[in-house]
Amino acid sequence: MNRLNRDTLIAVILLLLVGFFMYSSFSIKTPVFEKLAPGQMDPGFWPRIILTGLAIMGLIYLFQSIVTPPPPAEKRGGLIGWYRHYKNPIWCFVVFAIFLTIIPILGMLIAGLLFVFALMTMLGPKDKAAFKRHSWTTMGTVGGMWFIFACLLEVQLPKGQYTGLFDEWLLVNVCGIVSTIGEIFADAAPSCSALLASV
Repeated sequence: MNRLNRDTLIAVILLLLVGFFMYSSFSIKTPVFEKLAPGQMDPGFWPRIILTGLAIMGLIYLFQSIVTPPPPAEKRGGLIGWYRHYKNPIWCFVVFAIFLTIIPILGMLIAGLLFVFALMTMLGPKDKAAFKRHSWTTMGTVGGMWFIFACLLEVQLPKGQYTGLFDEWLLVNVCGIVSTIGEIFADAAPSCSALLASV
């Protein structure tokens, strides 16, 4: 077995943090929540799903760090060399911090669209065709996730201080159309079942 290295240490710390957060997720459900939303899904369910994924990735990271330890640290030319080496992760954290800052202002949907598009543009190619791909991918992924959580699961996503009316309009119109289509199918289901039974 290889000696302890920095990746092994980081993996162990990450797994300990995941364990702590997993333990904490069981205390999210409070008597106040039970009173306001009786019979609703446990508020710790989604955090535990994410933490389970993080735990699996942390275990893979730990295994890799033991089997194939990182090479000895090379000299990177001081602070400038260090920045060049870690430029992408640094800017990912900066963009994520900006995203968290603008959620209360622009809401989850618009802030999410800007966040994903900014990351794809920063990390990927920057030609005209790439911008088009980034735009479509952003709208498909973020819009799809918004639709699933806001309309299908009826999760109350953060609304923006300046975009609250737009967020409400989307909820009423987009989710209203989905609800209407669902009601049509629900009304038609007994008739279809009776028709199939008579054939």
